[in-house]
Amino acid sequence: MSSPYILTETTKVATPDKESYGQILKSSALIGGSSAINIAIGIIRTKAMAVLLGPAGFGLMGVYGSIVDLAQSIAGMGINSSGVRQIAAATGSGDTNRIARTVVVLRRTSIVLGIVGAALLAALSWQIADLTFGTHERAAAVALLSLALLFRLISAGQGALLQGMRHISDLAKMNMLGAAFGAIASIVFVYFWHEDGVVLALVAIAVMSVITSWWYSRKVQIQSPIMPMSEIKEETTALLKLGFAFMASGLLMMGAAYVVRMMVIRLVSLEAAGFYQAAWTLGGLYVGFILQAMGADFYPRLTAAAHDHALCNRLVNEQTQISLLLAGPGVLATLVFAPLVTTLFYSAQFEAAVEILRWICLGMALRVITWPMGYIIVAKGEQTIFFWTELAWTVVNVGLSWLCIKSFGLTGAGVAFFGSYVFHAVLIYPIVRHLTGFRWSTANNQIGLFFFSSITVGFCGVYVLPSFTMMVVGALTVLLSGMYSLRALASVVPLDRMPRLLARSLERLRIVPTLKEPA
Repeated sequence: MSSPYILTETTKVATPDKESYGQILKSSALIGGSSAINIAIGIIRTKAMAVLLGPAGFGLMGVYGSIVDLAQSIAGMGINSSGVRQIAAATGSGDTNRIARTVVVLRRTSIVLGIVGAALLAALSWQIADLTFGTHERAAAVALLSLALLFRLISAGQGALLQGMRHISDLAKMNMLGAAFGAIASIVFVYFWHEDGVVLALVAIAVMSVITSWWYSRKVQIQSPIMPMSEIKEETTALLKLGFAFMASGLLMMGAAYVVRMMVIRLVSLEAAGFYQAAWTLGGLYVGFILQAMGADFYPRLTAAAHDHALCNRLVNEQTQISLLLAGPGVLATLVFAPLVTTLFYSAQFEAAVEILRWICLGMALRVITWPMGYIIVAKGEQTIFFWTELAWTVVNVGLSWLCIKSFGLTGAGVAFFGSYVFHAVLIYPIVRHLTGFRWSTANNQIGLFFFSSITVGFCGVYVLPSFTMMVVGALTVLLSGMYSLRALASVVPLDRMPRLLARSLERLRIVPTLKEPA
């Protein structure tokens, strides 16, 4: 499990750092802990929405959410992600004046873009409603979404400040409280106004997000520098130039999600869009906290190491290893127990979401593997490569979705998602190999093979085994993978660097020796 990572570009051997493993696990646990609470909140909110709205209303909420996501990708100009990178780079340099300039420009630009984006969304509401639903009847609702867009962009700018400066604890609290308050407000609106309250619910979630992000970002004491117009223009140009690649990526990803939902509505039904939304939410629920942790801690750390190929590659391998060990058992459990999970989170009405959920789980497993590699391109500031790889993935995703939905119905959307990430893995690996000499470590090859085999057994068992036998085999496979992950984590992370709860759990299971109390 601790084999060296051999690099082809240089003769250096980057030895795995157990302290770094501990940092990854600690950050993942911190973000994951808040995400676990967010998941619990999400379960309550999702269950309430599913019961109050039914499949059609739930699908409508997903479509409205896609409109806001797409608008945010366009109007935000990628400054959330570029702001994280610029602030992380400035923080690494220790130049307080540079940090202050970046922070001030980021905050002001977020507000300006939020206002402009909201105005454009409101102005184009008729056209967007007609394109999405084939009618102008929902134009007023689309126009109201402009408020959600404004508050989201302001909140994103404040969150970028915390993320770039690696205030992981405050970032976790911000996300947790924003989710809690947003869930309460959204349930109230839907309870009283049903389908008419869906847009108000999305606005309420955005309002709570901007309030909590302001509360925590205000703790960062930055003295506003006196900046002449030339400096403001220079900082803004740098922010937007880098942000354009992120904006294009976000636009492509959200655009693909929007187009796929539109295909489901047009080729199948609005109710089917509800099933798709339900499966998509469940498929990304567990993996989401791992991906959030990557953005919160791994991305800023990788940015600081982007010019040291040996260190950069080591960090990516370490992140991939921890992510696989954390995600593997959860993805497998969701896949095996999909019918139970779907009924628990939603209701028996959502049984049609089970099949597509399994395919989405396969795609999410690949996403955990490909995203750490993709961060190499972002951290090195290779905007052109980043854009073209994202464009290639989008074209494949949309093209496969059209073909698969036409051929297999709703399930085809899940098949296409999985297929698109097979393509993504094949595309990204040789690119990062060229940029930094990256290759997967021996440990990651072994872990990947183990989970590939386990997930294959779980997935194939659904189709070839009797129901009861499949549940038994699936449960044993999930248990085996969980024990494997715990033992692997214990072998690479020092016990004193683990979250206390996890360390104590490993002791009780006799996976590690008893942790001595400090004298």
